[in-house]
Amino acid sequence: MSQNDPNRGRNGQNGPPDLDEVFRNLNQKLARLLGAKPTAGRPGGAGAPPSYKGGALAVVGVLAALWLASGFYVVDAREEGVVLRLGSFNRLTEPGLQWHAPYPFEKVEIVNLTELRSVEVGYRGSAQNRVPEESLMLTADQNIIDVQLSVQYDIKDARAFLFNNAARERDAKDIVKQAAETAIREVVGRNKVDFVLNEGRAQIAAEARKVIQDVLDRYAVGIRIAKVNINDVQPPQAVLAAFDDAVKAGQDKDKLLNEGMAYANEVVPKAKGMAARLQQEAEGYQQQVVARAQGDAERFKQVLSEYNKAPKVMRERMYLDMMQQIMNSSSKVLVDQKGGNNLLYLPLDKLMQMSAPASPAAPQAPAASAPATATPPAAKNGREISRGRDFFGAER
Repeated sequence: MSQNDPNRGRNGQNGPPDLDEVFRNLNQKLARLLGAKPTAGRPGGAGAPPSYKGGALAVVGVLAALWLASGFYVVDAREEGVVLRLGSFNRLTEPGLQWHAPYPFEKVEIVNLTELRSVEVGYRGSAQNRVPEESLMLTADQNIIDVQLSVQYDIKDARAFLFNNAARERDAKDIVKQAAETAIREVVGRNKVDFVLNEGRAQIAAEARKVIQDVLDRYAVGIRIAKVNINDVQPPQAVLAAFDDAVKAGQDKDKLLNEGMAYANEVVPKAKGMAARLQQEAEGYQQQVVARAQGDAERFKQVLSEYNKAPKVMRERMYLDMMQQIMNSSSKVLVDQKGGNNLLYLPLDKLMQMSAPASPAAPQAPAASAPATATPPAAKNGREISRGRDFFGAER
C-alpha cells in the first residue's frame, strides 16, 4: 500500500481514514489551484506549511459574487416586474436591467401586460363543438337561444393580477369565463329573441363587455377586457326549422312593405300633382269668369251711358249686331222682297253639297223638293224677323 493512501492509519496499519489528513490534502490542492505559496518547514513546500487563509477567502468571494449576480434580471418593454420580499409585495419595476436581493430574501415575478389572452364560452375550438350548458340561455320573451362568444383580455395591473387570483393563469381564465357567462345571460335576458338573432349582435357584445369589466373590477383582479366577439347566435336545433320559416315570413313581409312604399311613392306624387293642377285650373277659371263678368259690367256701363245719349241709334246698332251674330251661325239665306209678303229662301248648304263631288257613301237629296219643303219654315222665320223689326221700330 502506498504511503499516500488515505486509508492507511498513522501506525501504518489498515483502518479508517484520517479525516484531518483528508481535509489537509484537499486544502493543499485548492491552495495550489488558487496560487497560494507554501510555507518553509512543512511538507509539500520545501519543508514549509501552506497558507490556506487566502484560498478560503477567494472561494468565499467567488461564491458571494455569484450569489449577488443572481439578483440581476431584465424586464421587457411589454412586461412589468413585481418584486416580492419574503413572500410579500415590495415594489414594481419598469422595463430594463434591474436587480433584486438574491434568494431567499427577494423574488421577482415577470408579468406580460400586452399579451392578449382568450377564453371561449359555449364552444371549444370550433362552432361544432358546442357546450350546451354554457351556450343555452333564456331571452326576455321566454325563448331559448344558443349563443357562442369569445372574450379577449389582457393585464392592466400586475400586482392585482398576481395577488388577487392566486397568481395563476388558469385561475384568471376561470374568473373571466365565469364573469362572461354571467354577463351574457344577463344581457340576453333583457332582450327579445328577434333582436338577439338579427340586428342586436353588436349592441349585445358591447353591453356584455361592459358588464364583464364591471364584475372584474369589483373583484379587483387587474384584468382588462379588450373585446367580446359574438361568434354564433341561433335557435336550438330542435326548433331551427320553425325559426327559419319565421325569418322567411318576416323577410316576405319586409319585401311587401317595401313594394307598397315604392308604389305609394310613385302614385302619391302624381295624385298630388294632378290635384294641384286641377286647383290651379279652377282658380284660373274663377279669375277668368270674374274678369269677364267685370268686363261685361264695365261694357254695359259704357253702353248704357252711350244709350242714354242716343237711344234710337243704340237700339238700331244693337239690333244689327244681334242679327249679324245670329246670321253668322246660320247656313240659310232669306231674301225679303219689297212690296210682297213672300220670302225667298236659299238653302246654301244644300247647294254647296250639290256642287261638291258626290260621295258614294252619302245619298243625294232631290233638288226639286227643297224649295217646296223649306217654304213654310222660311215664311215662319220671316214673320219672326218682321215681328222683331216691328218691336224695335215700336221702341224707336
